[in-house]
Amino acid sequence: MGAHSVYHAGSRAVQDRAGERERADHVGRSLGQDIKPVAAAFLGLQPLLIVGAADPGTGRVWTSALSGEPGFVRATGPRQMSVTPGLPPGDPLTEALATPGTAVGTLALDPRTRRRMRLNGRLRPTPRGFAVTADQVFSNCPKYIQRRETYERVERREHGLPVRRGQLDPEAVEFVTAADTFFLATVHPGGADASHRGGNPGFVRVDSPSELSWRDYPGNAMFLTLGNLRADPRAGLLFLDWATGTTLQLTGEARAEFGADGERTVRFTVTEALTSPAAVPLRWSAPGYSPANPEPPR
Repeated sequence: MGAHSVYHAGSRAVQDRAGERERADHVGRSLGQDIKPVAAAFLGLQPLLIVGAADPGTGRVWTSALSGEPGFVRATGPRQMSVTPGLPPGDPLTEALATPGTAVGTLALDPRTRRRMRLNGRLRPTPRGFAVTADQVFSNCPKYIQRRETYERVERREHGLPVRRGQLDPEAVEFVTAADTFFLATVHPGGADASHRGGNPGFVRVDSPSELSWRDYPGNAMFLTLGNLRADPRAGLLFLDWATGTTLQLTGEARAEFGADGERTVRFTVTEALTSPAAVPLRWSAPGYSPANPEPPR
């Protein structure tokens, strides 16, 4: 897969703005369409999968957390990943994950090893869940991933549907400002992508009940996320309380701002917020913060 087929015009524009086109071309050679044996083995060990897509009814972009016993995500062909989903009731991606041809971005992240793998493609419903035919498969470096050594699975108990709001309430503000990790879904005319953002608590700022912002830390120079936002501002954020399984899902629009010193800031405007208590039946140990995090812990 050559660089010309990896990047669309939005990513190219951001790469040029950042002066990273040559590096992006080099990194882009690592993207392929095949799930290699080492990647297949990694998928089969994961209890958590992050999925991002646009809801076919509203067009809003959401990010959701799927969970199951290791093996619920598996490679079932050289370019196919199959998933037996464990979505909580009322999840906003329920319809998208049952709609043939949905463009999805997926991210398997293992806090125990600080490894992550992204697979983007098109979805096909199956009797037990869904399968994704891969357009892009690649791994990222461990930068900004907090290490969590262990987890335990708890029995998923009945709980109410997500609480929906048009902006952040005080509890959601506290949730965001305490977070060391969130997941970000974006879309472009050819597909979707799900990515990870990490830092020490406080790295995401709440500027108002309807706007968040964060620094865009240096990464792999591909600028897939910022490139997508340049082409289509729709985005979905997922914050996960690793100790309780509670999730906060936000949908809205995002834009990147470039400072005179080259520093990038992303500003996200909230359209809708969903809080789901104990939605994910995994309970992780306390984090060891990544040594790559630029700002000291609070």
